[in-house]
Amino acid sequence: MAGKHIGVIGFGNMGGAIISGAIEHGVVAPADVTIYDPNASAIERVKALGANPAADEREVIEASDVVLLAVKPQMFAAAAAKCGSFDGKAILSIMAGVTADRIRETVEGSPRVMRLMPNTPALVGAGAFALDADSDFTDEEKTFAKELFESLGIVEFVPEHLLDAVTGLSGSAPAFVAVFIEALADGGLLEGLPRATAYRLAAQTCLGEAKLILDKGMTPAAAKDMVTSPAGTTIAGYSVLEEAGFRGTVMKAVSAAAQRSREL
Repeated sequence: MAGKHIGVIGFGNMGGAIISGAIEHGVVAPADVTIYDPNASAIERVKALGANPAADEREVIEASDVVLLAVKPQMFAAAAAKCGSFDGKAILSIMAGVTADRIRETVEGSPRVMRLMPNTPALVGAGAFALDADSDFTDEEKTFAKELFESLGIVEFVPEHLLDAVTGLSGSAPAFVAVFIEALADGGLLEGLPRATAYRLAAQTCLGEAKLILDKGMTPAAAKDMVTSPAGTTIAGYSVLEEAGFRGTVMKAVSAAAQRSREL
């Protein structure tokens, strides 16, 4: 989308990660990005990127062809009321639970809309992004969106009605994984390891296992079997997880998070 201008409303952790990564990887030029956030420290980060800070939401819309809505869902209506017309614009929305139809009903004008669900590992270029396969974006805009988010991780296209499921899985699971890493490290502490060592070993193990599964195209079951030998240490520990209902509990956590997304 050469020559297109990108607008951003909301420059918190996720909005900041997306645009910073896109600029760093050359997907967009700083001069082609206009950003509004009411937080003064966010605007300082905008200036440090070399992007254009806006005085308000309306300035962003007027300057942009594609607008990234990165505000909290409960703030959306108030922000939309200040934007003016989105007529002819393309909207990328990372707002959990806010449907494309609701966006169209709330904003002024007739925009094209693509919803997506990012996750916080995008902050280190290792994000997982699910993009709305039902979007009315043009082919050029869909290609741009794919390139934008692939600069920060992996991209999957899913029907809009499955974005709540994605929210429960990759959107919420960074917190679940962090708790698991903490629990692994605490187990190491229980066995005498220093805290810093336990944290590093636990985090690297999760990172490495994920990379093994992705890079080798393995199923999680096959990866598990690589380290699970008869009467060995791994099966002894794994049996404890199974007795405690570990897998079923994780599945319920994903479903609970997905249901909460539907309720928003």
